[in-house]
Amino acid sequence: MADRQLEVLTKQKQDAYDAEMSANANKKNYKPKVRPMRPEDIEARRKTLVAELIAVAKSNIDKLVCDMNSMRFIRFFAFLINNILVRMYHQGIHIKESEFLELRRVAEYCAEKKYSMVVLPCHKSHVDYLVISYIFFRMGLALPHIAAGDNLDMPIVGKVLKSAGAFFIRRSWADDQLYTNIVQEYVQELLEGGYNIECFIEGTRSRTGKLLPPKLGVLKIIMDAMLTDRVQDCYVVPISIGYDKVIETETYINELLGIPKEKESLWGVITNSRLLQLKMGRIDVRFAKPYSLRNFMNHEIERREIGNESEQMNNTAKAQLLKALGYKVLADINSVSVVMPTALVGTVVLTLRGRGVGRNELIRRVEWLKREILSKGGRVANFSGMETGDVVDRALGVLKDLVACQKNLLEPVFYAVKRFELSFYRNQLIHLFIHEAIVAVTMYTRIKIGGAKSTQQISQAELLNEVTFLSRLLKTDFIYNPGDIESNLECTLQYMKKSNVIDIDSEGNVGLSDVERGIGRENYDFYCFLLWPFVETYWLAAVSLYTLIPNAKESTLELDSNGEPQLHWVEERVFMEKTQMFGKTLYYQGDLSYFESVNMETLKNGFNRLSDYGILVIKKPTNNKERTKVALHPNYMPSRGPDGRVCIDGALWDMVEHIGTFRREGKNRRDNATVSSRVLRFAEIVANAPAPVKVPLPNPAPKKIGNGASKL
Repeated sequence: MADRQLEVLTKQKQDAYDAEMSANANKKNYKPKVRPMRPEDIEARRKTLVAELIAVAKSNIDKLVCDMNSMRFIRFFAFLINNILVRMYHQGIHIKESEFLELRRVAEYCAEKKYSMVVLPCHKSHVDYLVISYIFFRMGLALPHIAAGDNLDMPIVGKVLKSAGAFFIRRSWADDQLYTNIVQEYVQELLEGGYNIECFIEGTRSRTGKLLPPKLGVLKIIMDAMLTDRVQDCYVVPISIGYDKVIETETYINELLGIPKEKESLWGVITNSRLLQLKMGRIDVRFAKPYSLRNFMNHEIERREIGNESEQMNNTAKAQLLKALGYKVLADINSVSVVMPTALVGTVVLTLRGRGVGRNELIRRVEWLKREILSKGGRVANFSGMETGDVVDRALGVLKDLVACQKNLLEPVFYAVKRFELSFYRNQLIHLFIHEAIVAVTMYTRIKIGGAKSTQQISQAELLNEVTFLSRLLKTDFIYNPGDIESNLECTLQYMKKSNVIDIDSEGNVGLSDVERGIGRENYDFYCFLLWPFVETYWLAAVSLYTLIPNAKESTLELDSNGEPQLHWVEERVFMEKTQMFGKTLYYQGDLSYFESVNMETLKNGFNRLSDYGILVIKKPTNNKERTKVALHPNYMPSRGPDGRVCIDGALWDMVEHIGTFRREGKNRRDNATVSSRVLRFAEIVANAPAPVKVPLPNPAPKKIGNGASKL
């Protein structure tokens, strides 16, 4: 690395000298201000660069390497964690004995062969770090070295975490070759030594409750060690962690709404010490069956017909292997994840029409949902024979600040007071019903028309086309079952027909069954309510592209030196802030049904998909001083009418309308002409706004007075 920097510096000096001499060639006895580097200058500079690189490397290593050397400290830390967890989650940590025995068997085999176990949990909370290490300690397994973000390297706390096995890495380090080499060497040294490694497959905590797309940085280092035969083998251990209640959900909502994330600090930990006194239910941890990474790679190489070693090392082939591994881990986590009672109750509350639900109806729908989950091979937390009513009451106690109860009625009625925050728990089970939800929302394009039963049917050919469009649009947000769309659709239709939700007539047309109509479409509506918030977000992402249109004075596209239209670039951060302001305005105006649809995480996924379609152009920064910018592709740039207003036509509006057909119907959204003119008027206002305006949350919490009582 020093030689490369020295070579660049030497060339720069030589080029500057040649340029100066050439410019002053007519001057006699000219003495140049810049001289090329002499051999002794090069050697002196080499020593200086090497010393600087060594100093930087030592600093990086000191921050990176964990210091898990004191068994006495580990015992003390385990005692401390035990006391923290029993106060926060008073119903304990639950694991499945058969899964743990299999994990122990694999751990003993790995210890004998000096293989590492690569522990890959999902990531919902900072508590995840504590839970996995605590379980491994209590069950007598070697503690893992935990890859943690350097945002947790706080004063005092960072040192404690390093002593418990954490090693801190930057969020982004691909452009720093020295740092990349150090991290690669450290991780591969751990693998060679047979030490267990833990890293979160999602890379960061999920703010929405469902699994995020995999982050593959550490896995890439591990796979490279396997491909180069530096490591013979290691075992992958996917882990699902489920909580009755996650302590950070309120913070997550603020972050999703664009409020800057507060930097972690010791003061933040101290001020949150009140959490230790809360009773937040239980934690369920499930272990997917561990498997050999070597066997997985060999199978994928054979399946993809990668025939020789040089092809295995090809970047494209490696990327395919890595992506396959990442999504397999996510699928394994989903397959063993446990649906908690709070997720059952939260989902039912958010998927029923009306303001609230009575206790008896809530219990009935929770029982139905539990049966549906089990029939699809899912798992529900086991409460050892407790009555459903008792389980529901316990879950409502945990969710008391999210779900309120109105008494003094014929029966208690429960209703959501913080729908956005409650959606975190609903999203934990959406993967089980994603195929049914996509079919239901696609059928809604016909059902919302109303009229005779025949007019509300959709042909299977059209259903396939629309399901294909919606599935591809949402593929960044969801993990689908293996197989092609046709086979998955066929299985889904058969399941929904068996469940009496739909009927398929002799001509192959699909519609609601008489049984489903007779019960008020409650099961069909359940599927729609699961997916509608995501459809709204993608519609908002598409319509917000109208804020990227230059104003009327700048609407003429200029050509660059190559004859191509110059793009109208906008800083991504500004665009996101304006989009969220735009979405909040539409929500309060009644053009959006769900406030959660303005969340930053899903909007980013929507923008990435629109970029994949070639509608949105994203320009990544080339250095630290630049920022990511976005622009609307010229092929999707709308035209303006004689009055200077944007015309409601063209390829971009076609995309907006296509997504809009899947949206939930509302009283303010039935007249398309009115909707389009109102929405585009807001888009133009947002586009010309100098800075985003802060918009309050819906249903603000009551103010505190005196001794902390709520002021209604």
